[in-house]
Amino acid sequence: MNIGLPPLFADAGRDSRTDTPLFGLNDFGPQFGVLPREKIALMGRRKMIQAESKIEDEQLQPASLDLRLGDRAYRVRGSFLPGRHHRVEERLHALQSDDEAISLKGNGAVLERNCVYVIPLREYLNLPKEIFGVANPKSSTGRLDIFTRLTTDYSDVFDSVALGYEGRLYAEVSPRSFSVRVREGSKLNQLRFRRLNSQHLDRAESPIAVKDLRERHEKFPLVDGDLELRRGGLVLRVGLATEPAGGVIGYKAQKHADILDVDRGDYNAADYWVQIRARPDKRLILDPDEFYILASKERLQIPPDLAAEMVAIDAAMGAFRVHYAGFFDPGFGAGANNRPSARAVLEVRSYEVPFFLEDDQVIGRLVYEKMAEPPRVLYGAGAASNYQGQGLKLSKHFRME
Repeated sequence: MNIGLPPLFADAGRDSRTDTPLFGLNDFGPQFGVLPREKIALMGRRKMIQAESKIEDEQLQPASLDLRLGDRAYRVRGSFLPGRHHRVEERLHALQSDDEAISLKGNGAVLERNCVYVIPLREYLNLPKEIFGVANPKSSTGRLDIFTRLTTDYSDVFDSVALGYEGRLYAEVSPRSFSVRVREGSKLNQLRFRRLNSQHLDRAESPIAVKDLRERHEKFPLVDGDLELRRGGLVLRVGLATEPAGGVIGYKAQKHADILDVDRGDYNAADYWVQIRARPDKRLILDPDEFYILASKERLQIPPDLAAEMVAIDAAMGAFRVHYAGFFDPGFGAGANNRPSARAVLEVRSYEVPFFLEDDQVIGRLVYEKMAEPPRVLYGAGAASNYQGQGLKLSKHFRME
C-alpha cells in the first residue's frame, strides 16, 4: 500500500534556512484568530492548502473548510492514532482488516454500522508555523451519528493539525446508528484554521474573556435569556417541554433502518427516527448506547466577528456525550431586530447506564473565539445554510411527513 502525495504538493517547497513554506503571510493582514472564508481561499492560492482536484467554492464556509473523501477507504480492526513517530499509512498497513482497499469511485461503497474505516482525504496541507487546524464533523454528519475524526501523520491526538504541518489528511469514520453510502468527494468533516502570534504559539486556543462576553451581550444578545457563563463558556440547557404537553421534543434513532446515502436529501424521517414527545414531568430517560437528537432551551446567535464551538460538560455532570459536531459559524442564528433565532441541536448518546435528563438541565458549553476578521458572507446568507433559524431539526437528508 502506497498512498503517497500528489506532485503539486511535492513541488510546494520550504526554505532550508527557516524550514518555512516558500510563501509569506504578508497579505494575511495584522490580525490573529480564526481565519475566515476569504483567508482560507488565500491559503489555497498560496499552496498552504492543496488538493487532488480543484477546491470547490462550496467547500468554503464562513469560518472553515469542508473536507472531501478520497477515492478509497480502508476498513480497520479498531480506532488508532499513529503516534509521534509514525505516519498513518504505516499503521494502516498493520491494522487494516483486508488487504484490498474499498473503492469509493462512481456510486461509492457502503460503510457498515459499528465498523471503523480510515479514508485518505483529497486535501493536503503545507502550513506555516503560525497556523494550525482544528477539525469537527459537519453538522449533518453529527446528526446522522457518523462518528468522524481527523487524523494526521505523527500525531497522538484526533481532530488537531499541528502548527506548520506538512502532509496529507485522513478521516476516521465509524457509522454508529445507520450504515451509510459514501463516495469520492462526499464531505463528512470540516477544518477550522487558527493563526497565532508569537505570544500565543504555546496555546491551542484564545477564548474570549468573560468580561468581554458580558459587555457584548448587552449590545448584541448572544442568547434570548440571561447570559449564564461557566468556565469561560456559555451554558446551554436542554429543552424537554412543550406547550401544550405532548409535543415533539426529540428523536431517537431506529435500530434497524435502511442504508442511508449521505449525498441524498429526500429520506422519510419516519423510516429512520422515532419521535419523542414531551412528558408531563418534563423528563427523558436516555437508554445506554442509544442516539438522540434534542435541542437547547435557549435560542442563540453568533456575532459576525466571533466563531464558537460546543465543548463537553464536566464528566461529573452526566454520563453522556453531546458535542459530535461542535462548530458554530459567524452569523449563525442571527434573527430579525438583532435577536437570537436558532436553537443548538444536540447529538446525544448515553454511556453505560440509563440517565435521567430533566428540562432545563445543563447539557453543554459554547466557547467563543475571535475571528481574525469577519467573513464577508455570514452563515445564513447562502443557500448552503441549512440550519439557520432552526428549532429542533434533523439533518438535511430528511423530509417530515
